Amino acid sequence: MTLRICVFTEPHRGADYDDQLRFVRLVEAGGFEGFFRADHYQAMGTDPGLPGPTDAWLTLAALARETSRIRLGTLVTSATFRLPGPLAVMVAQVDRMSGGRVELGLGAGWYEREHTSYGIPFPPVRERFDRLEEQLAVITGLWRTPVGESFTYRGTYYQLLDAPALPKPVQMPAPPVIVGGRGPRRTPELAARYADEFNMPFKSVAETARAYRRVAEACERTGRAGAGRPPLVLSAGVVAAIGRTEAEARRRAAPLHVKSALPPEDPVIGSPAQLVDRLGEFSAIGANRIHLRLTDFHDLDHLELIAGEVLPQLDSMPRV
Repeated sequence: MTLRICVFTEPHRGADYDDQLRFVRLVEAGGFEGFFRADHYQAMGTDPGLPGPTDAWLTLAALARETSRIRLGTLVTSATFRLPGPLAVMVAQVDRMSGGRVELGLGAGWYEREHTSYGIPFPPVRERFDRLEEQLAVITGLWRTPVGESFTYRGTYYQLLDAPALPKPVQMPAPPVIVGGRGPRRTPELAARYADEFNMPFKSVAETARAYRRVAEACERTGRAGAGRPPLVLSAGVVAAIGRTEAEARRRAAPLHVKSALPPEDPVIGSPAQLVDRLGEFSAIGANRIHLRLTDFHDLDHLELIAGEVLPQLDSMPRV
């Protein structure tokens, strides 16, 4: 099985819709599996992120009508941003607009500054994870409710009474749900209970392997395998700054050294061959899918370089 490669982007750093449309068309033409984007309302650090943020699901709806093959989704939508009922409607509608190509990454939310800037409540971390768990239950419950039946949910934070559970997505029984993160306890449990994919974002191969083991243990505890559910897709986020020369790679890596609110990462800075080697290491620990984070929407040559010199080498990569 070939390692599946998606592109992950951060439009809040400074990309309008036209920038994203130009980029996603090249992603599709280049043979990547999917285009995933962050869901943030503010740039991090001192960069203003001009011209400003674009709403993730509004953008993905438009891109769904401009593409025909690639998967589209978020890494990740924050559970603090939207109520779960309307979010389920929104994602199902975009899934229909795309012909069944949407995936929902959902997380607890972590960047306090964007919440205070835009008046979005930012509860303590325990409550944010409790809300995330309820949102996962509500969204998957709405999607999986048979047509003609209603959905009721009584939680601590969300209550739904006789929801018609419409519209239905194209993908049945539901679009894939992605849960990810570095958390050692609740994140693996939520992934085991609700997700189709677990994503470890932008850490070393060794740290990612430990996270995969925690998720496997959570799947055992929750009885996921015994319930007849398919195994979790295991994915990794990889930050890439690749060049034909060392100088070109260093130029592309320059934004990675700017002070940021993000935790430390483990980027691949160097040649296409170095990126192929790193992808092989992730494949060897069980990764099925890689989300390559590219920082510059205007550097289309970077995207073409990876499509032309990295993707073709993955077909022959040994799989575990």
